[in-house]
Amino acid sequence: MTAIDQSPLIPRDALFGNPARSQGKISPDGQWLSWLAPHGGVMNIWIAPRADLAAAKAISASNDRPIPGYSWSPDGNSILYVQDKGGDENFLLYRIDIASGEEISLTPFENTRAQIIGVSETIKDHVLVGLNNRDPQFHDVHMLDLNTGELTLVLENNGYAGFEIDDALNVRLAVRQNDAGGTDYFRVARNVVEDEPFETTEMEDSLTTTPAGYTHDGAILYWLDSRGRNTAALYAQNTVTGVRTLVAEDDKADIGGTFRDQKTGEVLAYSVTYLKTEWHAFDAKVKASFDWLNAQLAGQSGVMSRTDDDRTWIVWNDPLNAPLQTYIYDRDATTLTPFYTTRPDLEGAPLQPMHPIEITSRDGLILPSYLTLPIASDPDATGRPGKAIPMVLLVHGGPWARDDYGFNSTHQMLANRGYGVLSVNFRGSTGFGKDFINAGNKQWGLAMHDDLIDAVEWAIDEGIAARDAVAIMGGSYGGYATLAGLAFTPEVFACGVDIVGPSNLETLLSTIPPYWAPMVKIFHERMGDPGTDEGLKMLKAASPLNKSDAITKPLLIAQGANDPRVKQAESDQIVGAMKAASIPVTYVLYPDEGHGFAKPDNSISFFAIAENFLAETLGAKGDVRAEPLGDVLTPSTAEIVEGAEHVKGLAG
Repeated sequence: MTAIDQSPLIPRDALFGNPARSQGKISPDGQWLSWLAPHGGVMNIWIAPRADLAAAKAISASNDRPIPGYSWSPDGNSILYVQDKGGDENFLLYRIDIASGEEISLTPFENTRAQIIGVSETIKDHVLVGLNNRDPQFHDVHMLDLNTGELTLVLENNGYAGFEIDDALNVRLAVRQNDAGGTDYFRVARNVVEDEPFETTEMEDSLTTTPAGYTHDGAILYWLDSRGRNTAALYAQNTVTGVRTLVAEDDKADIGGTFRDQKTGEVLAYSVTYLKTEWHAFDAKVKASFDWLNAQLAGQSGVMSRTDDDRTWIVWNDPLNAPLQTYIYDRDATTLTPFYTTRPDLEGAPLQPMHPIEITSRDGLILPSYLTLPIASDPDATGRPGKAIPMVLLVHGGPWARDDYGFNSTHQMLANRGYGVLSVNFRGSTGFGKDFINAGNKQWGLAMHDDLIDAVEWAIDEGIAARDAVAIMGGSYGGYATLAGLAFTPEVFACGVDIVGPSNLETLLSTIPPYWAPMVKIFHERMGDPGTDEGLKMLKAASPLNKSDAITKPLLIAQGANDPRVKQAESDQIVGAMKAASIPVTYVLYPDEGHGFAKPDNSISFFAIAENFLAETLGAKGDVRAEPLGDVLTPSTAEIVEGAEHVKGLAG
């Protein structure tokens, strides 16, 4: 028996199957609890009286695609949720009446993406919604009566990317990209947008500056703002005088979330996430609650739902070495009551700690990163294995997003199978200030890729990774990075796993969803403008498709057929090129998925294929293992388009 086999194998189902419960919330009046849980094998909405959880019942009846998210209506009389079809991301809005159980579609349109623009503390039976059913590029603002379903046009939108409202459900601010790739902000009065912006940003601040909402009296507009500085700070702007006051700042990371007074909209606390998330409270009572919760709960915690009177919170807790827990926090009684465990099948499982680390790039940039190691290699949880081991470089999507600290199913599965897992916030990642983001401008396949290579070299130099046993894996931009890794630096990686990754940046930019059109300038300024000779040359050079003949290492590709962001053609193109060059590739297509996997059966089947693909490639280079495929493909919709013979058990 190998060292890794002495540790219990965590079943894929426990990591990627339906959670027992998730997204717990409490009704505005505190009388009801709600959550998502399986009903007929599909994640649906459940409710129960707070005083009688045994009376829980499912109130939605989705029988195919899981409900991705929901919320209580402001008046507490209904639950609102969104749902798309097959992963097309045309999310429509639905309402379920708590008293009668009646369900209606509030946005009964085809080829439409609905979005809630704003809700009110004082007008509880109406919300503002955006609908792009008139013009797919722009969301018109409508007032929605939650009781009757009546929609009334408030503002026809012919050029704006978004809006801000106040508590009276007045549209107060409109957002539009400018020709320089920055953002212009316009005042709105009586649903008419002013001609000239009252605030503007250059391109360099466009991802780190944004309005953060009004106080309920409309007197203060909060901003997360990096203008004139590096990291985004929190400012309060007087809406009459325009005077701005600095509220909070951090030198290493952007101000992230805010915690508001539900009656006034005033900011009571804010968060900063560098390597870990930290909350800082201005309000004495909120600080006392945060301090008490931190004393009771190990790891990381946060507030996910609150009653209108703010006396009861629903609190999540990530213990880091155990499955996520959710509690009901009574602030008056100072008690925590267990609500549920998200994945109880992981209780007692050998979950491994995630180590926050800093890696220095070749040009001196600090890359906040996260490392997880197999228990067999690091029994004392020091963050360094006894000897170099196979490693998976797991690259996040976006690229204007980030990796975070805490429980990660993919990290845990791979570590349990014997791999070190390294996730790197490469330049272009968000949360670390505008200088860090802008260092990635027009660096797809260049300095952004160099950061990933530098992280691999760091892991090798530290004795973590064996040089000939490093895989690269990721989704969306992470899928692109996988293709780039195998095409641009084929000597670095032993294999790659690409999930919905673009292979051709020209076709990627020509097929973006229509509702992204108001923001297309940001892609051109940060990736390359296909309308210019220089930009087109840059996009061609950064496209792995154009260097696919350099790929020599095993590659697994997964794609959703309905993906509106990275079209199926992105995967089809590179698979076709590799076939034409007689380069082995395994290609898995999911006809009922979009940009990733929503259905657990599909997610489980993919990770089953992935772990057996990795074991097939790296099994001879280290102490790794895989849970056999078994009949995992049967309940999924996976279609093995190419290369079944390259994965053990896949060819049947």
